[in-house]
Amino acid sequence: MRIITGRLKGRTFKTPNGYRTHPMGDRIKVALFNTIAAEIPGARVLDAYAGSGALGFEALSRGAEFVQLVEKDGRAYRVLRDNVEAIGVNESECKATRANISSWLKQDKDAMFDIIFADPPFDELNLSTIKELTHHLTPEGLMVLSHSGREAVPTVSTGVVVVDNRMYGEAALSYYRKEQ
Repeated sequence: MRIITGRLKGRTFKTPNGYRTHPMGDRIKVALFNTIAAEIPGARVLDAYAGSGALGFEALSRGAEFVQLVEKDGRAYRVLRDNVEAIGVNESECKATRANISSWLKQDKDAMFDIIFADPPFDELNLSTIKELTHHLTPEGLMVLSHSGREAVPTVSTGVVVVDNRMYGEAALSYYRKEQ
């Protein structure tokens, strides 16, 4: 995989082998980042199901201030950690953590993010965890949830509203905005 644009444009990174992660395709990733481009510069970003780190790295390349990558799968985490090193970013701008996202959120209760990417494997979509994520959005923060296009837009929490939903074949992206 490669970073599409920004200061890290063209840098390549590896993806974990196997079925435990599903990297977002370039077509969907380009559409996602074109939709939220104005919100990225200076943002604090959480990539909650990081896999290879593709979404977090793209946000960092486009001007995010800080990206937190969280991945629970050991094999995927090793690839993620190697990708952080290969891309050449330091821990003050990008940090990778191996943890289940629910456990990590409980440990770091005060962590707040302007943008949260939630791209879990479709068969592991847990709405209670997604609801927990919304509590870590700053006022007017944005969460982008990737989910199966065969399902209705998930209702996740009070205090957030669906502001957009886009279909890409078998996949969908739902955009949630935290209300003030």
